[in-house]
Amino acid sequence: QVQLVESGGGLVQAGGSLKLSCDASGRTSSMYNMGWFRQAPGKERDFVAVINSSGGRTRYADSVQGRFTISRDNAKNTVYLQMNSLKPEDTAVYYCAAGRSNALGTRITDFSSWGQGTQVTVSS
Repeated sequence: QVQLVESGGGLVQAGGSLKLSCDASGRTSSMYNMGWFRQAPGKERDFVAVINSSGGRTRYADSVQGRFTISRDNAKNTVYLQMNSLKPEDTAVYYCAAGRSNALGTRITDFSSWGQGTQVTVSS
């Protein structure tokens, strides 16, 4: 398995930006699809974005398409989530996840390793 540590969360005003990072440990971490999910209080954990192992393919939830960008630097074993035009409804704990599959899955079950999460709060 891969160990994941998220960082970069915080408090931001609506319309602002944040960049989350996810540091992955393990020599094979670059072989994994990497995803971001989020969970608001009292709600289920939802898919946000995923990127394949090479970084050449991405998928986004409709709610963040055009505002968020997922990227990765395999030399640094790090995945990023650039979040722009943030809205109060983006407030949640954001989790990084790693999974091994040929398809670019978006389900929780497509990922086998999870980080502890980082809080993002967007004020109105």
